This record gives sequence, structure tokens and C-alpha cells, in this order.
Amino acid sequence: MTKSLKEILTRGVEAIYPSKEAFEKALKSGKKLTIYIGIDPTAPFLHLGHLVVLRKLRQFQDLGHKIILLIGDFTATIGDPTGKLSARKALTKREVLKKVTIQ
Repeated sequence: MTKSLKEILTRGVEAIYPSKEAFEKALKSGKKLTIYIGIDPTAPFLHLGHLVVLRKLRQFQDLGHKIILLIGDFTATIGDPTGKLSARKALTKREVLKKVTIQ
């Protein structure tokens, strides 16, 4: 494993699913991967936690992989479907659009 790939898979990484070995094998295969992140638009701003993930995606993009950044509005309009006690409040379409519009 190259030093840069080893660093990408370890630095700032807590866990890799389904496994680090499976992901490493996919990366070493030479096949270009499509990697995406979905950002919840219920918060009115991005924070430092988002930066860590976005930086990691940039590292994969620099290796030639395709990155998709999805700011979804559907989940925001129905709230948190996981059934957690502290569910996210469902937003109206207008509220979602206000949050995802770049000003």
C-alpha cells in the first residue's frame, strides 16, 4: 500500500464499513469508485465536522474517484425516520429551500 493511500485510510478515520480490507481491495483494484455523502439541510450552516468529511472526499477525488455531494430535501421534509426519541423536526419545502440556498 502506498504511503498516501495508507494515510487516507488511517488519518482522520475512525471506522470503515463493511471493512478496511474490503475498501482497500476495491481501491487497489484500479477501478474508479463513486463515493457520495448526503448532507442534511435541517441545520442552517455547515460546521467543522462537515469539513473533515469533505476533506476526506477531496482526497479520494484527487486519486481520480468520482465524488457526489448530495444535499437532500426529502428526508428534511419528513423529519427523522429512525424513530429516535429526539427526532429532527420535519421541515416544509420552503424551509428546506431556504436552508440550501447559497447566499
